[in-house]
Amino acid sequence: MSDYPKFVHISEEGPREGFQIEKGPIPTDEKIRLINSLSNTGLKHIQICSFVNPKRVPGMADAAAVADGIIVNPKIEYSALWFNERGLKQAMAFQHLSVDLKITLYASEHFLISNLNRDFKQHQEKTRELIKFCLEKNIPVTRAGINAAFGCNFEGDVSAENLVQAVDSTLSLAEEFELNIESFSLADSMAWATPLSIKRGVGAVKDKYPDMPIRLHLHNTRGMGIANAYAGLEMGVDRFDSSIAGLGGCPFAKHQGAAGNVSTEDLAFMCSEMGIETGLDLDALIRASNVATKVVGHDTPACVSKGGSLEAIRQRLDVTP
Repeated sequence: MSDYPKFVHISEEGPREGFQIEKGPIPTDEKIRLINSLSNTGLKHIQICSFVNPKRVPGMADAAAVADGIIVNPKIEYSALWFNERGLKQAMAFQHLSVDLKITLYASEHFLISNLNRDFKQHQEKTRELIKFCLEKNIPVTRAGINAAFGCNFEGDVSAENLVQAVDSTLSLAEEFELNIESFSLADSMAWATPLSIKRGVGAVKDKYPDMPIRLHLHNTRGMGIANAYAGLEMGVDRFDSSIAGLGGCPFAKHQGAAGNVSTEDLAFMCSEMGIETGLDLDALIRASNVATKVVGHDTPACVSKGGSLEAIRQRLDVTP
């Protein structure tokens, strides 16, 4: 029997990852409405926007207005995504946004070029510049990660061996600056992962770095998101990124179909049914999911928001599991 974690940390990325890929413009006040709804679910971290080039990501053109308009819950860490000094300075203008640098390398050079218009060498040099910039301003640099960790729509499968090599390169970069990495993210950016590849990849990284806390960022394009999360739990992973209602996806990943992330409410439901604590209010998540669906104006892939929680049925039937 697997040794599942007793508590799982779930970070919400729907307002950023979800809205960046929507085809039509989402009104700023509707984005704020969703974030405020999410702030009442027990979540401890919500990524609310990204400070990036609005010509490349039009859905984030109102990032500053979104950050300025939310009702701040002091118990929540709000954050924004950024890729360069300009984006960092924009994020730093908001005192309620948590700002740090995540050292992120890529297992796929083609995806890196598509996403940031840099090759491996250019990206490493740019990352070094950002590290220096952040250290000079006393901005924490304690997180790292790999994008396209399990496969790429441009280059195909990423083997466990190549994944470990990418992790090696990332940690070597951190060592250049004597940084202590407290969390390492493996992002299935283009939904190539299956439960088997999750176990192989996470297992290979854990074999070499047994004390490294691993976070999984899972997409659900092929319906594998929740199965992959379960595989991660079996491997002892206790940190996950997710997206309310299953919104999300990268606009530069060349997806052929739906590109949503693993659903926050589905993940929280599964953990609850497994006896794993998350600190989240499932009923409140379902309400937030319904808000998300109304905001985007189309059906969303999450399941629990449609089927409801089992606990509600148990209470009605007056039975216990």
